[in-house]
Amino acid sequence: MLRGRESTNIEDRRGMSGRNIALGGGGLGTIVILLIALLCGADPQTLLDQLQGGAPQTASQPQQQQQGNPQTDEQRRDVASVLGSTEDIWREQFRRIGRQYQDPKLVMFTNQVQSACGIAGSSTGPFYCPGDNKLYLDYSFFNELSREFKAPGDFAQAYVIAHEVGHHIQNLLGTMEQVQRAGNTNSDSVKLELQADCYAGVWAHYANQQGLVEAGDAEEAIRAASAVGDDSIQKRAQGYVVPESFTHGSSQQRVQWFQRGYQAGDMRQCNTFGR
Repeated sequence: MLRGRESTNIEDRRGMSGRNIALGGGGLGTIVILLIALLCGADPQTLLDQLQGGAPQTASQPQQQQQGNPQTDEQRRDVASVLGSTEDIWREQFRRIGRQYQDPKLVMFTNQVQSACGIAGSSTGPFYCPGDNKLYLDYSFFNELSREFKAPGDFAQAYVIAHEVGHHIQNLLGTMEQVQRAGNTNSDSVKLELQADCYAGVWAHYANQQGLVEAGDAEEAIRAASAVGDDSIQKRAQGYVVPESFTHGSSQQRVQWFQRGYQAGDMRQCNTFGR
């Protein structure tokens, strides 16, 4: 993973249990959580399955993780370095447009986590919650990215974090709120995701200028963007593609918008909404 200034905006919940949280059986609360989940970029069906998967449980005290594990400490440093780079770069980019960048927090967790967007499990994948301005990451996703999606590499992991930071930028600029008011259709969801890919590319552009990008790193990010396209995921999961159900964009679209941001280094070039 690229090495630079490490962010202090890391909230480490690894080793805590997020399962013993009171849950209801559905109704309006479930609908609200699913609507927020869609806006967060999470899979609403995954959250629905989790919400309907058992009887209500009562809250209990979370179990703290074991401290001092060299592997988990290294994971934290990896994540903190990428987040620190995004903070430095986006503070400057916002200054250029007369805005002040507000650093998000990144929550590292294992298995399951409570956020302002509801309960999410590892199967949801990394996500951003606009309700609390936090990124959520189970580091085991990177193992899946390498093993199942055939997209290994440190910079592939950095791209994932930068993409979620892209959603934070959308929240700060009011883009998410505009999409929510417009009805948050699948088409708008795709545009949000592609714009976050473009913002990740803008970050990579300046990280490259700072000497943080090595030969082959950009290709790792492009491979990761392609691997998590809706068409690629649907082919793997069900053997066929349903474009009407896309929520994140095709592999080609995700690569195209990441490359656009990477080449331009200009967030103004990331207008996927065309207005």
